[in-house]
Amino acid sequence: MNHKLVKLEAGLYLVATPLGSARDITLRALDILASADVLAAEDTRTARKLLDIHGVPLEGRRIIAYHDHSNASDRQRVLNNINEGKSVAYISEAGTPLIADPGYQLVRDARQANMPVLSAPGPTACIAALTIAGLPTDQFHFAGFLPPQQTARQKSLVELMPLRATLVLYESAKRLNALLTDIEIVGGSERHVAVCRELTKRFEDVQIGPVNTLRAFYEAKPAKGEIVVLIGTGEDNKVDEIDLEAALVQAMLSFRVKDAADTVAGAYGLPRREIYQMALRLQGVKQLE
Repeated sequence: MNHKLVKLEAGLYLVATPLGSARDITLRALDILASADVLAAEDTRTARKLLDIHGVPLEGRRIIAYHDHSNASDRQRVLNNINEGKSVAYISEAGTPLIADPGYQLVRDARQANMPVLSAPGPTACIAALTIAGLPTDQFHFAGFLPPQQTARQKSLVELMPLRATLVLYESAKRLNALLTDIEIVGGSERHVAVCRELTKRFEDVQIGPVNTLRAFYEAKPAKGEIVVLIGTGEDNKVDEIDLEAALVQAMLSFRVKDAADTVAGAYGLPRREIYQMALRLQGVKQLE
């Protein structure tokens, strides 16, 4: 038993929990979970299992469910406890609350009501993946889950991939191949990607390389489990004209010619005027067809 009872002031405590390995929880997190007057969780069964593993007794406390489908009255139910002078500990199913998990509206309402909001930081999949992928970490952009529909997902990639930063995405195993295909269409076959799967769990696996290589790998061996995808910047890649034209054609489905050219030029680190002329030529060919 590694926890101790501590005096907690009334407020909302956001408690990070392990991604996979139960031992990745912090001592402070266990203290808060043992001492809070009220426990709230995205998944009450997962929360109860975590408490059992670490010997944290409920001692008459109930675990309130708060998840993606919770509404304003559910939030008010949680916040009413704080109004009554109680401490509330909130945990998501795994990782840090609010990071591609529920909790934003709960924190917003608590802040608007001038209630204390405190964090017991710990694991988060995006940071864990970033630190082991071998891609630049000086600048990164976390975009969470992209839209599941192909057109919307490609549009998001066209907007994101010009950023001079490592992109960090979450994706489901069943949509991984579609995402890798779209990355290749928008950013070219040589764009470096890392796929981090089942982080901290028994079958943790990291695959790194050009996106076309990883796409072929996962077509032959479909992925399973929780997945983080990281996309490197394209500035150091050799640019193939076929890739450029494919990216421009795709971008022009969503943007005006000038905006499409600006986006693709940024993604590949090439002169905008040169890419704009290519876009005009492609537009002319398309109109003749």
